[in-house]
Amino acid sequence: MTVAKRIIPCLDVDNGRVVKGKHFVELKDAGDPVELAVRYRDEGADELVFLDITATVEERKTLYNVVSRVAEELDIPFTVGGGIRSVDDAYNILRNGADKISINTMAVENPDIVRELSIKYGAQCVVVAIDAKRTYRTASGFEVFTHGARVARKIDALEWAKKVEALGAGEILLTSIDRDGTKEGYDIELTSLISSNVNIPVIASGGGGTLEHIYEALTKGKADAALAASIFHFKEYTIREVKEYLKSRGVKVRI
Repeated sequence: MTVAKRIIPCLDVDNGRVVKGKHFVELKDAGDPVELAVRYRDEGADELVFLDITATVEERKTLYNVVSRVAEELDIPFTVGGGIRSVDDAYNILRNGADKISINTMAVENPDIVRELSIKYGAQCVVVAIDAKRTYRTASGFEVFTHGARVARKIDALEWAKKVEALGAGEILLTSIDRDGTKEGYDIELTSLISSNVNIPVIASGGGGTLEHIYEALTKGKADAALAASIFHFKEYTIREVKEYLKSRGVKVRI
């Protein structure tokens, strides 16, 4: 049976406000996280992702109070990432209402945490975020970056995706740093490469600007879900419009 593709809005949060930039910088305010979460829930979002984008760089904990306020309004799966450095940090995020935790920098620096979290909470709860950029310094051409896309790790994105799956990750949130915030379309080559070589769901992220871009990520890119921010925050499209378009193109979605 064909599994429905998912549409997932993303709340990039800085100092308690949703922001959106380009290539992970040039951030501008996009609104209140609770208000946006309610809007996306009502529009038919399949899930919601909340990323505290400066927690790791600033070496602080995730904004638990904001996470809790958002979670109280949701009845859809809720993933939270940013600033998770231990199993205890993950526990506190789950205790504050998240359904899944997303780890990036900590997974690279301590891969065993992926296994620990998977054993403790189940693979379905563990999302590994991979921020990748074309540097041509690795076999696949795509290199893993951490610390909000600021630090190059000399790790091949494809090999890392395979490794986190083996460690017990239940899902991969794959962001193209090159395309982030550009609205020029997802990196289909990157998305297809990862999606074709792992057996866990891949969420495409970075570059969504049109309905066609989302369609391509889910078909040519073989992603299981498409994550977007700008087009939803600034009301260029509603989630319902995206789903109606995908349905009209033969993509199975939940309406």
